[in-house]
Amino acid sequence: MEQGLVAEMWWSLVVIGVCSVLIRVCHEVWLKPRRIKSMLWRQGIRGPQPSFPYGNISEMQKIQFSMINNTSDGQPVSENWTHSLFPYLQQWRQEYGPVYMYSTGSKQHLYVSDPELLRELRLKSLNNSFDLGRSSYRGRPFQPLVGDGIIGANGSNWAYQRKLIAPKFFLSKVKNMVGVIELSTIAMMKTWENRIIESEGGVTDMIIDEDLKSLSADIISRACFGSSYSQGNQIFSKITSLQYALSKQSVLLGLFNFRFLPTKCNREIWRLKKEVDTQILKVVKDCQQKIHKGTIPEKNLLQLTLESAVASDDKVPREFNFKTDRFIVDLCKNIYFAGHETTAVAASWILMLLALHPEWQERVRTEILEVCGDQLSNLFQDMEAFHKLKMLTMVIQEGIRLYGPSVVTSREAFADIKLGEFVVPKGVHLWFFAPALHCDPENWGLDALEFKPERFAHGISKACKYPQAYIPFGFGSRLCIGQTFALLELKVVLSLILSNFSFSLSPEYRHSPVYKLVLTPQHGERLLVTKLQGSHLGSGL
Repeated sequence: MEQGLVAEMWWSLVVIGVCSVLIRVCHEVWLKPRRIKSMLWRQGIRGPQPSFPYGNISEMQKIQFSMINNTSDGQPVSENWTHSLFPYLQQWRQEYGPVYMYSTGSKQHLYVSDPELLRELRLKSLNNSFDLGRSSYRGRPFQPLVGDGIIGANGSNWAYQRKLIAPKFFLSKVKNMVGVIELSTIAMMKTWENRIIESEGGVTDMIIDEDLKSLSADIISRACFGSSYSQGNQIFSKITSLQYALSKQSVLLGLFNFRFLPTKCNREIWRLKKEVDTQILKVVKDCQQKIHKGTIPEKNLLQLTLESAVASDDKVPREFNFKTDRFIVDLCKNIYFAGHETTAVAASWILMLLALHPEWQERVRTEILEVCGDQLSNLFQDMEAFHKLKMLTMVIQEGIRLYGPSVVTSREAFADIKLGEFVVPKGVHLWFFAPALHCDPENWGLDALEFKPERFAHGISKACKYPQAYIPFGFGSRLCIGQTFALLELKVVLSLILSNFSFSLSPEYRHSPVYKLVLTPQHGERLLVTKLQGSHLGSGL
């Protein structure tokens, strides 16, 4: 009798558990998406018709496949290439307007390209940043690369990390890194000079983007690890491999990608993550020992952050599982991912554009000569001189408008948000496609696809109708904290390179921008490089 009662109770619990799971699954995959779509539909927001259970994924894949088949490998630089990255976003923009909805599985997305809404969203992000954050589903696949660092963090976790890290990238701090940038750049340029000497005719055909990636990694390693930068370069190599492995996965669709299964790709990701974490932790331990012994002559970024993290340990948010070692490991990975390749890729695209426009090369060189004379060291010792490099600043701004490394920006609504005349329901993922915003003729004019740095002659606010639609470093409270350092690095690197070399496009160059977590040249930036007469590397340094 008692055994029958126990069995009956047990089966009742099983039935209740199964029903609870089914109700939850039904809510997440059917009721919640249906409610969100209904709310958006009632507000006049339209989009492609989804099908259960995959939403619009099959249509996205069909459009992408059609674009691949109809696009040749390599195209004129002057053509609009933006449609080749995510063609379904562009096609739906033409069909449904600047704001439309679509879905991937149970996830509901809102594409936004209306400049007025961007302005409102930016202000709302600044005023109440916790209601908008990084899309949670996009963060999970990148966990091996960025951990719980600031790139993927939200809420008080993100606010704490930003408060801790952001001051390290203020101009008063990053200007002390100019010497590091200069030293690394000169070393790279000497290898270029040797290649030119060995070549016939004083001109060499080079793929420059790999050298610039190594340069940027060396700069980050020296700035972050100081005297341990050689170990930092080894870590960079592993992180690059990890980034490449992760780029094979489709994280934009929002599909469950079986990250826990021991597939060949996943095993490679797990191995690389373990090696990266182990190497970074070793550098951290070495740094801690040197701090304890007082043997570090000059504080690097790693040491400064270590000291700040330890000092603020008692102020950590309760929900933030803070461990200093784990935090520093994730910080280093975030700095590498966000800082090394983005700056290098930006420099590569800018040099490609200057190779196509030799008149702007000459303008920038003339300006550098006028500002600093024969010795560039004068420029680097005087931060005020950087403000006088207006031509170079305009070139950089126009370069990252046309070929900004950051392609897509996404936000998740963690609460219902009023946006203009719309109410964006909690759980919606908002998407912003930077290349389309940066090449919109309604905002930039009919010459939007042309390289015209003079459009920035009076600053960003006067360059277009809606400056809020210029988002190379993101927008709102989540604006890239490394922006100041990235622009400083670009100015130093380009000033040195353009003062010593001239560039033209190689006959072998094939223009094919592709998305691999950042906008990269599929076949490399292949340029003809010539050493300028009378220039001397390291002169006066």
